Amino acid sequence: MGANMARRMNECGFSVATVFDVNLAAAQTLAAELGCVAATELKQVTALSDVIITVVSDDLAMKAIVTGGLLHRAKGKTFINCATVTPAVHVWVEQKCAAKGAHSLEACMASSITQARQGSLYLMCAGKPEVFESVKTVLEKLGENPRYIGTAGQAAQVKALVNMVMNINTAGLAEGLGLGSALGLDLTMLREVFSQTGARSGVLQTDGEDMQNRDHACFFSGAHAAKDSGIALKLAKEQGLNLPLAAATKKQFDRMVSAGLGELDKSGIAELTFPDRYSPKVA
Repeated sequence: MGANMARRMNECGFSVATVFDVNLAAAQTLAAELGCVAATELKQVTALSDVIITVVSDDLAMKAIVTGGLLHRAKGKTFINCATVTPAVHVWVEQKCAAKGAHSLEACMASSITQARQGSLYLMCAGKPEVFESVKTVLEKLGENPRYIGTAGQAAQVKALVNMVMNINTAGLAEGLGLGSALGLDLTMLREVFSQTGARSGVLQTDGEDMQNRDHACFFSGAHAAKDSGIALKLAKEQGLNLPLAAATKKQFDRMVSAGLGELDKSGIAELTFPDRYSPKVA
């Protein structure tokens, strides 16, 4: 995601000063492509940049970069944080930035790798309104209509709900197609019927054919689906809510991860539901 966002910004005429990745070889390859510096330390990223876009995997990674040098001499800099992490971490990041005289905006993404390259990400943003306005020209090159949600943490709440519903739909579609396969139905026909009835959904369009053809090239991994479902369930627990469908979906994606399939695209959950496919020996 981050690499394609950097490519997009470079293509749109922004000066990409530096890129950073824990995989230095990947950063060096991208830097050579973009004609910029492959930073070897986080503080170098901040020193060379006015606006820093971060895309990391989870809460621990987000905290690690913030405490690991990214905020060194960060006064006046703006950090756009695009990772799907818990709302509390986005609030924490904003507080840490403010303490350094820097600015922070969460820009949660409800899109995938292809959209990052095309500049058609759906961005849900939260933080101080003036920070959102100050980087809107950047955001508009990454996504067509970046949406301001509210104060820090609120965009992450919305993103958690988006992914929770998406994951439930994905698991449901896998079960529907899996049962259709067991019944000997033509799955192409079944997908067409789904698309013209109340069974239609966004994941039918993005994942249905892939489930049928066992094409699980990764755009959004099963491991990330499990993590994001967990974020939503934590929010529900804090509110005293029981969400049985979300809980069952989380368990199914956890099974996918335990079976060693977590790095497949989320469509790979169909491997657990189709007859004569992978049968993980997990609880």
